[in-house]
This record gives sequence, C-alpha cells and structure tokens, in this order.
Amino acid sequence: MKEMIVNGEKITIRESLKSDARAVIEYLHIIGGESDFLTFGAGEFEMSVEEEEVYIENTNKKQNAIAVVAEINGRIVGNLNFSGGSRQRTAHVGEFGVSVLREYWGNGIGEEMIRYLISWSKNSGIIRKINLRTRSDNIRGINLYKKLGFTEEGLLSRDFYANEEFYDSLAMGMLID
Repeated sequence: MKEMIVNGEKITIRESLKSDARAVIEYLHIIGGESDFLTFGAGEFEMSVEEEEVYIENTNKKQNAIAVVAEINGRIVGNLNFSGGSRQRTAHVGEFGVSVLREYWGNGIGEEMIRYLISWSKNSGIIRKINLRTRSDNIRGINLYKKLGFTEEGLLSRDFYANEEFYDSLAMGMLID
C-alpha cells in the first residue's frame, strides 16, 4: 500500500480486493467515456459485479498478476491491471493497462500506480519483463512510460479503432532484473 496527497486529499494505492468489485465496475463505466486511449469505450465494458469479483479473486491467487486501485475516501479514481503468461515459458512476462479518472489527470496517480507495479514486479521473483501497448499519438502517456524506464519496441499498425478511425499502437517494455 502507498499513500499520497493530491490537492489536499489522501489517495491510497493498493491491491484490489473482492469487495472493490462494484466500485471498480462503476469506475470502468465512467472511464470508458473519458478517454479514447483505452481499449474500450463508453458502454463497452460488459463485466458484471460477480464476474469482476471472480476476476479479482483469480488475480490475487496468481503469483504473476496484480490488480491495483487508487482510491480517495473509498471512491476509486485509478486502476491498473497486470497479468503474466499462463504457461511456464511466458509466466515471466506480462502486459498492463492503467487509467485514471479525468478529474485527476496530471496529478501523478498513474505514475505512482506504475511505480507500484514495477516495485511489485521486482519483488515477485517471477516477473522479468513488463510490456504495454499505447496508441502512438498518446504523447503524455509515452513520455510518462519513458520517464519510468520503458523503451520503445515496435509499432503495431491499425491496432486501435475509435471514432471510425484506425490508430497505430506503440509497444513498449521494461526489463526487470
């Protein structure tokens, strides 16, 4: 668990609990309409509270996966999910996604959740590489990832489709040694 202060409010960054499921679903329904850089848009996240509970429980049982939330007074304002491969040959590497409610953009919450992931990965004894994909025009995100030590690894053409337009994505990675 990590705590930080943003605009006088205490933000707690911690691993998700089964009891967070309803709040996570509510958060995801909001965030889907706030950013075109996510892999889902408004109304496209269709997991039920019960399915989210199972997802969180299953994630918490794995040694190479983590779900993280950022919360203020019980309200989820940020979310990060990381999952490693399911087989021995790929268990050491995984990909994450991260998001923060628009009203909290630019306050370092996403950065602190990623730092939490990096620290967890270094202590996992399993994770040796963290991957991510982001739209190639997500300049703020790309700059943050580079600041944290991620490097560009390749471009995937037409990897996203939003607002009737295709977008390339940038594959980035960080070695954990």
